[in-house]
Amino acid sequence: MLAIDATYLSYKVFPAEISADLLVGSKGSRVVGALRILVADDHEVARQGIRSLLESHAGWEVCAEAKDGREAVEGATRFKPDILLLDIGMPNLNGLDAARQILAMMPEARILILTIHDSEQVVREVLSSGAKGFLLKSDAGRDLLAAVEALQHRRTFFTPKVAQMMLDGYLRPHAESDPSGQCVLTPREREVIQLVAEGRTTKEIAAALSLSVKTAETHRTNLMRKLDLHSVADLTLYAVRNGIVQIY
Repeated sequence: MLAIDATYLSYKVFPAEISADLLVGSKGSRVVGALRILVADDHEVARQGIRSLLESHAGWEVCAEAKDGREAVEGATRFKPDILLLDIGMPNLNGLDAARQILAMMPEARILILTIHDSEQVVREVLSSGAKGFLLKSDAGRDLLAAVEALQHRRTFFTPKVAQMMLDGYLRPHAESDPSGQCVLTPREREVIQLVAEGRTTKEIAAALSLSVKTAETHRTNLMRKLDLHSVADLTLYAVRNGIVQIY
C-alpha cells in the first residue's frame, strides 16, 4: 500500500465550467519547468498516495487529478500534461479507451497504465492502446518513480514479468485469439457497451455521451446485432471478457 503524506493533500477545485470533480496541482500552483503529471484513478486514497509519491520527486508536479476516464480526457485537453497515469478499471470510460482518445488528440502524450491485473490479454490491450508503460499497482511503491523517470526520458517501462509476456507473444504470433475481439468496435460503441455493463439506463447513457435517447438506444441495438448478443447480460459478459470493464 502506498504511504500518504498529508503535506500533499491540499487541493483547489477547477473552475465550475471545467469540472467540479477535477483537481489541480498542490496548492493550485504551477512550478515553472516542472514535469507535469495527470493522475487518474477512481479511488481517492490511491490518487492521494500516488500524488504524494510523485511530488516527493524534485521537479515533478501533479497538475491535475481525475476520478474516471472521461475526466482524464478533459483534464488532458485542459492542462496538457507531459505524462498521464491512468488506472484501467475506471467508471464511465476505462483507462485504455481514455488513453486512445487522449493519444488521438495529443500524439506526443506519454501514458503509464496502472492496474491490478497482469493477464496476457490486458498486456496486449495496453500495448495496442499506445501507452508507453505498464505498472501493477502492487509494484507502484517500488517502481512508480522509475517508471515515470523512464517516460520522462521518452523510454518505455514494463516490469520483467510483463516484458517476458511481451517476448512470449512475439515468439508465438499465432497464439489463440478471440475472434469476437473488441477491435470490431468503434470508440463510440466501446463507450456505450461500458456504460451498459455498468448498469446505466438508456437515458443515462444518452446524457453521459450527449446523445438523444433515441440515438443511444440505436447504438445499443446495433451493438447487440453486430456482436450477435441478445440481452444486456450478454453485453455485460462481453464487456468483462474483453477488458472493457473489470470485476474486482
